[in-house]
Amino acid sequence: MFRASYSRSKARTFFGMAEVTYHSIVRNLRSGHRNALFGLIMTMLQSLIMILVFMAMFMLIGVRSSPIRGDFLLYIMSGIFMFMTHVKTVSAVAGGASPVGAMMMHAPMNTIVAITAAAVSALYEQVLTIAIILSIYHIAFTPITIHDPIGAMGMVLMAWFSGVAVGMVFLALNPWIPDVAGLLRTMYIRVNMIASGKMFVVNALPASMVAIFDWNPLFHIIDQTRGFVFLHYTPHVTSVNYPIYVSIALVMIGLMGEFYSRKNVSVSWFAGR
Repeated sequence: MFRASYSRSKARTFFGMAEVTYHSIVRNLRSGHRNALFGLIMTMLQSLIMILVFMAMFMLIGVRSSPIRGDFLLYIMSGIFMFMTHVKTVSAVAGGASPVGAMMMHAPMNTIVAITAAAVSALYEQVLTIAIILSIYHIAFTPITIHDPIGAMGMVLMAWFSGVAVGMVFLALNPWIPDVAGLLRTMYIRVNMIASGKMFVVNALPASMVAIFDWNPLFHIIDQTRGFVFLHYTPHVTSVNYPIYVSIALVMIGLMGEFYSRKNVSVSWFAGR
């Protein structure tokens, strides 16, 4: 059939892609659970369970007060929230799009839209979870004070951005070595249970221990977060710039890998899966 041709302006193209991205975000938020509220509650429960587990572990080993002058539970939450934001974003982005996925067969959908939707939906869930848990703790249990809330929120965004960067690298690897990429992603998340530094104060570590973990951007992010959350803690070992530079480099690597995969991957590779 004949179809009338027309040229689309840049503004129309932009708003068209924004609409597709919005619907993709909503789809991602509702994909895990048909009820969006139930999905949010499950996300909150995951964070709450990890907070309670670490609190019980600290009490069992005899640590009943914060190593930093301030609220003990806020000290635990400052590490858990950054860790959960990072790893949830890694998982969402790494599994959020495939060059040969069913959604990619429908224009104007593309992998960049899918990556953006996965990243934004993960950020939305984590920010809402953090806000609700902190509000309940502040209102129902004890008032809390965050020394620099803007800086702390910046670290949440940094944990999210670094998760996007790492997830994009795994996403680029997935079409070529899917089993290995999944295994590496799982190993990365498990290693970060310790290497993220959420269980200890970095300033109190010996130099030999710092040298083991300072490769990890999340290690720097969590320590810097505690510097913004607590008045009486100033990070001396970690840096804000390091995770920014590493994340930008990983985003560039991920984009190049995704572009190459999109141009060369074949649907027939996955026919037997």
